Amino acid sequence: MSGPQSAPIRFPFSDPPGAGKAVEIAEGVLWLRLPLPMKLDHVNCYALDDGDGWTLIDTGLDTGRSRAAWERLLAGPLKGKPVARVLATHHHPDHIGLAGWFQRDHGAELITTRTAWLFARMLLLDEQMVPVDETLAYWRAAGMDRDIYEKRARERPFNFVDIVADMPLGFRRIREGSVIRAGGRDWDVRIGNGHAPEQATLWSRDCDLVIGADQLLATISPNLGVYATEPEADPVGEWLESCQRLAPHARESHLVLPGHKLPFTGLPTRMRQLIDNHHGALARLLEHLQTPHTAAECFAPLFKRPIGEEEYGLALVEAVAHVNHLYQQGLITRRRREDGAWLWQARKGASLPEGAESAEGREG
Repeated sequence: MSGPQSAPIRFPFSDPPGAGKAVEIAEGVLWLRLPLPMKLDHVNCYALDDGDGWTLIDTGLDTGRSRAAWERLLAGPLKGKPVARVLATHHHPDHIGLAGWFQRDHGAELITTRTAWLFARMLLLDEQMVPVDETLAYWRAAGMDRDIYEKRARERPFNFVDIVADMPLGFRRIREGSVIRAGGRDWDVRIGNGHAPEQATLWSRDCDLVIGADQLLATISPNLGVYATEPEADPVGEWLESCQRLAPHARESHLVLPGHKLPFTGLPTRMRQLIDNHHGALARLLEHLQTPHTAAECFAPLFKRPIGEEEYGLALVEAVAHVNHLYQQGLITRRRREDGAWLWQARKGASLPEGAESAEGREG
């Protein structure tokens, strides 16, 4: 890992592509942007020119707006050439949402990790009209605000099928150590975890491009969340391990093409920041837990800003992730409150391992 003298983060492309437009990052590599109906209002996709067709990296959500955007892109900057392959970096809807549409309607091959494919296929089958008992129990254990709990317990929850196209059987697996040819380049597949299980990043052997997906973002940190599907999970530990493992591959000459925001250089510096960011949050959280708190009472030390109802769900699952990590490191204890919430408290004299430096706070 590079030290404190690493080059700063810079943004060579200051203007993102407009609707239906593309920015040429390098020969045979186009940067596209698809809309999202949320505060983070876009996802970056990339088109790699294979001569007689395209390999797409990620797809956006399955919405009418996204399909219309792709129709404009296919007829415009993609020059009417067929989409031969879609590589989904991970299973989240903004990245895999239209993979099935490209498979069925365009005849594209889907390339992704096994875990990403299995998660997406499973979630497509898991449609719920109201939150299931396990989700309600998870919310209570996290100490969810009572008013928010009562409201969400009666609402139809988010369902994957609402914004992800049906995925036909069949995909081509990539994994750690795979090499894929696309856009006239050979790409090494390196796997990250934490934000999503078995998330693929691509590192060109022939130039300084890195496709970072949501594992390598410049100005925001990806959400590390725990859900009712695996309430004892430790995505923070998986994230830190991934960052430590990927960091030695980072060069100052790399141009990173991320899943959100702008392409950037200065990857060694950013890798250090991504690690320090969570070490700092964990240090503040451990201090906060000198007195007992639920996960929902840990937003202030983790995020250092007010959390509104729109952000509450993502903040809650990330708070659970951080207390889970401290618990699995043996630094805090927990006990059940009468209402089912876990109360977490630091062990006497507990401290983070040496080298877990403080940082300013979780990024947006």
